[in-house]
Amino acid sequence: MTQTKSSIKGIIILLFTAVVWGFAFVAQNLGGDNVTPFYFNALRSLLGAVSLIPVILIFEKNANDKKIMKTTLISGSVAGVFLFIASYLQQVGINMTDSSGKAGFITGLYMILVPIVGIFIGRKTGLQTWIAAVLGVVGLFLICMAGGKITVTAGDVFLIGCAFFYTFQIITIDKFADKIYSLRFAMIQGLVCSALNFIATAIFEEFSVEPIKLAVIPILYCGIMSSGVGYTLQIIGQKFCEPTAASIVMSTESVFSVIGGAIILHERMSPEAYIGCVLIFGGILLSQITFKKKEAKV
Repeated sequence: MTQTKSSIKGIIILLFTAVVWGFAFVAQNLGGDNVTPFYFNALRSLLGAVSLIPVILIFEKNANDKKIMKTTLISGSVAGVFLFIASYLQQVGINMTDSSGKAGFITGLYMILVPIVGIFIGRKTGLQTWIAAVLGVVGLFLICMAGGKITVTAGDVFLIGCAFFYTFQIITIDKFADKIYSLRFAMIQGLVCSALNFIATAIFEEFSVEPIKLAVIPILYCGIMSSGVGYTLQIIGQKFCEPTAASIVMSTESVFSVIGGAIILHERMSPEAYIGCVLIFGGILLSQITFKKKEAKV
């Protein structure tokens, strides 16, 4: 009974995490109307990293192993570079497509790409993953149809690229998961991502206070809620929920991106696009399910 209650508690926490992450696509859409991509990501990543400090002081206050800290620093920095590229491609893609829901589902393809790319580093991939990949491709095809014609926009290409770089970031996390301090990793990743975005802002964009005033709520939401609160809830929720179930629940962020876009931004997609979203979501769920083989009776 206790285990069941704990599992339900974990699912509820992770479901709220998915809601927070899903609505972040809406905040990114709104923020992108006033703040340039590098500048927006620099601010949100810095806020996210700083917001993790009190959480680290609570959950990782005794984390002082030098070897683990070194691994955390190196792997966190590598993941930060991938996050920098992925978040830029995502922000530009959202601005171009102007659809939070569409961006959420295309970005969600990383859940399918992770096990596929894993093949190249020696990880086994089951049949259900390949079926999930087919569903993802068909779903993407339907999303990119407008008026019965395939219209792959520049925004779609940016979002697909974003999904690939999120895949590399996740694989980096997976590779070092047992050798790092998770929260410190998240903070380092955020600081590296923020630093690179500030450098890019100085080179390609410009610093200004006025856009921040116009987009203060989206920046605060993406920084504190999506990164700080989201990461914290994820870690707490996964303590009460087994990995496969946790992945499935968290993947519903793409669904909440559509709900958020519809409620707040009054976004609408074509019937084909909605069918595509369903197929991609089905593929995401299928890619996270592990089927156990029945043991032969002697």
